Amino acid sequence: MAKIVMIEDSKILGDALKTALEVKGHEVIWVNDGRLGLPAVKKNKPDVVLLDLMLPHINGFEICKAVKSDIAVYKTPVIIMSTLTNAQDIEKAKEAGATHFIGKPYDLQATLVEINKFLPKKGV
Repeated sequence: MAKIVMIEDSKILGDALKTALEVKGHEVIWVNDGRLGLPAVKKNKPDVVLLDLMLPHINGFEICKAVKSDIAVYKTPVIIMSTLTNAQDIEKAKEAGATHFIGKPYDLQATLVEINKFLPKKGV
């Protein structure tokens, strides 16, 4: 189905989301360190990026900006998933180029519905 790069340092959230997406038939490439984020996106050219903001070494804002300024992957939707949910952080994420924002903690089923909105639709 879809190829998804997930950049998330929480093992619990990452495991749950990766499993739920794989059950739906998606391929999930999961990295847990900000330094690995942009290289994973560039190498895999995913259909969507799921991105935490608070990551080791390079934060999600910087990764989002880097994805959106890279000619090879700039059109890739970036969905921010973060506990940083105040208006300033959401606005900063939009300014960095985020396509969508999902606050944590999140309801897994509702989150899957939101992610699905950004995945390619199967042809007839």
